[in-house]
Amino acid sequence: MLQNRVNPWGALCAVSDRGQLMGNRGILHNEHNNIVRAWNHKAWVTCLLQFKDIQRPKPFSQGNYSELFFLDEVTAFAAGHRPCSFCQRARTQQFKEAWVRANIPAAEQPAITMPDIDKVLHAERAIRGGGKKTYSCSLSELPRGAMFDLDGVAYAVGLDGVHRWSFAGYGSAVAMDGNATVEVLTPASVVRTFSAGFAPKAHESLKLS
Repeated sequence: MLQNRVNPWGALCAVSDRGQLMGNRGILHNEHNNIVRAWNHKAWVTCLLQFKDIQRPKPFSQGNYSELFFLDEVTAFAAGHRPCSFCQRARTQQFKEAWVRANIPAAEQPAITMPDIDKVLHAERAIRGGGKKTYSCSLSELPRGAMFDLDGVAYAVGLDGVHRWSFAGYGSAVAMDGNATVEVLTPASVVRTFSAGFAPKAHESLKLS
């Protein structure tokens, strides 16, 4: 089993659940199909499982990027990925416009490119060696679609409360003190983008609206 399922911490795991999105961070595997690096470039993207009639080679083929899979867009954003400009052009533009409005002064907005956004996201998500960068805040400050870590468990903020994450989906809503301090997994600039109105796409087990 390939080590290519991504959890909200951005770690690559070997599990059978495939998820709703594919993505990549470049070539991460060696000739034995083992993961040897956490990323190979800063453009961490999410892709459609099927796009037009393009046929992908066998996963982890030599010379091709390492195919990664995500439960949903909520998970992918938490891990630090964003939509692919090739197979999700319209979604990329929606995200870019929303991200720029939420994070950049008006006078500077026209000059912002996707590589600029990737640079910010990389600084917010990645620690050299493969760790996950997080920050602390009160649960009540988080918008729907944001993910956080509490005692080593990942949760997503939904319409009716917080939901425990798994590779197969989200659990039922659980009660949690809004004043609780949590470690936020979703990069800070993406959280601001969600707060400004951009809604990530969620697995059917998580309702955001």
